[in-house]
Amino acid sequence: MNPAKRIFLIHATRIAIDPIGAAFAQDWPEAQCFDLWDDSLSKDAGKAGGSTPALDQRIQDLAGHAFRADADAVLFTCSAFSSGIEACQRRYDRPVLKPNEAMVREALAHGGRIAALTTFGPAGAAIVSDFEGEARRLGQAVDITPILCEGALSALHAGDQASHDAVIAAAAERLRGDYQVLCFAQFSMTSAKTASEAAWGDAVLTTPTSAVAELRRLLES
Repeated sequence: MNPAKRIFLIHATRIAIDPIGAAFAQDWPEAQCFDLWDDSLSKDAGKAGGSTPALDQRIQDLAGHAFRADADAVLFTCSAFSSGIEACQRRYDRPVLKPNEAMVREALAHGGRIAALTTFGPAGAAIVSDFEGEARRLGQAVDITPILCEGALSALHAGDQASHDAVIAAAAERLRGDYQVLCFAQFSMTSAKTASEAAWGDAVLTTPTSAVAELRRLLES
């Protein structure tokens, strides 16, 4: 019997931890998951309006810690640090996944106009960069629009998940009929999936489910 794979999950906010943990529990319970959490990353990125060279280095330091601890793979769960994560991907020969990477491929496979809901300002630019980069790699065009759900994140930080989910679902309803694909750009948004699908009228793609499936494919194939 093969030993369980060691997956290190690197978080920049506490609210990403439960959604990815639930996705692993449901879709790959055999994996050993370990959490590295530095919530100063998201706070510093918010103040800076995005990532910076210093923040990118901190991202690389966290990945280095994980691989020194015998990680089979690293999954980042905050979407605001694409450049730092890409540096990790170039540096290490074991899988390093951006939070949105697997979901982006899935959304592009559907085609058409894509809306990516976010609750954290810097995540908008990051998700657009992810979509445009993957589309270039695949040699296809992409029509991606990031949409910030104002007030949802502050509600979640205050412990009001119902309001968080309602704000996101209301945004999904407003977009109904205007886009072919709707996705969430952040792990922390997953609790709004059911309400958003009802408002949107179709499936909503989420980052945790896609990421777990991709990691399992990479490590078990």
